[in-house]
Amino acid sequence: MVVPFSDIRLQNESLQTEIRAAIDAVIEQSCFAGGPFVEAFEDEFAAYCQCRHAIGVGTGTEALWLTLLAMGVGPGDEVITVPSTFMATAEAITYCGARPVFIDIDESTYNMDPEGLENAVTARTKAVIPVHLFGQMAEMDPIMEIAHRHGLRVVEDAAQAHGAEYDGRKAGSIGDAACFSFYPGKNLGAFGEAGAVVTNNDALRDKIRILRDHGQVRKYHHALVGWNCRMDGIQAAVLQIKLRHLDGGNRRRRAIAAYYDQQLSGVPGIITPARQSWNEHVYHIYAIRVAERDEVIRGLAGKGVGSGIHYPIPVHLQGAYRNLGYERGAFPRAEKCATEFLSLPMFPELTPAQANYVVQMLAETICAGVLA
Repeated sequence: MVVPFSDIRLQNESLQTEIRAAIDAVIEQSCFAGGPFVEAFEDEFAAYCQCRHAIGVGTGTEALWLTLLAMGVGPGDEVITVPSTFMATAEAITYCGARPVFIDIDESTYNMDPEGLENAVTARTKAVIPVHLFGQMAEMDPIMEIAHRHGLRVVEDAAQAHGAEYDGRKAGSIGDAACFSFYPGKNLGAFGEAGAVVTNNDALRDKIRILRDHGQVRKYHHALVGWNCRMDGIQAAVLQIKLRHLDGGNRRRRAIAAYYDQQLSGVPGIITPARQSWNEHVYHIYAIRVAERDEVIRGLAGKGVGSGIHYPIPVHLQGAYRNLGYERGAFPRAEKCATEFLSLPMFPELTPAQANYVVQMLAETICAGVLA
């Protein structure tokens, strides 16, 4: 049996009739950049996220960048985040002219450790970006309390958390704003690049809308220096269809994760993902931790099982951020996890037989290594 790490083709095939009709409607109306299809998706996605506003943009990275710009983050400012994330989180800070400041993660949930946040705040700190890694929301209540006490803005990086919940509140509804990516492999994925910001702040919505369209308040009237970050009409139409199926896909992901949890609980040398009791995890990634990770990946590949690594090098150790002066050992929990993370196949169309094969081959590979 061959089990791919991911297979978005299967989801797209099942929705092909609906999606083709939606794309045909965009073509018929020639609404390719912004317009009514984007507005319709924005309305539905905002409601889904329990927010008043959604602003469609070209990528999740643009969502982060424009949000920070709209909040006034700029040269001389600091923005606190975590090194266990995709590069885009830090890039958005840098492209505002600000400095990323990292703090370590909680080794159980892999999200921002609120205890480290207080000590990282300085007179230059302007904002905090907690990352909802792998589909589980960060511990938002203490993060928000610390941020409010210091007068900081909070931007949820929800690129992997479409539909996740924290104590009954949807990802995106707790911070001052939240940023989503709709890269094709996400739980809610477009047919290319796309992203969105959600917020309950009217002024923030208005400013991001202006920034995403060359700083225009109306055609040829540029109040700000902006950029071209508009969402495509076709992407919005596709996302509108897929949004209707997001909760069903997330339920299937949770069922697969529960099966993995149960079957792997007795396998030596495996740490399965922890889930906070007040969280609704959506398992964009199901990442276990194992020693000798590269050997396990090779063993699984030899048995036809795809896998991945998210992420092998923490951001503070990337060459691009050598200038920040962080050394190995600065964030030991993030660094340890980075050497052990192993992402197993996780997508809604994964069959029970495939999930069972993944478990069997993983146990076989791990036990062979233990006994060797």
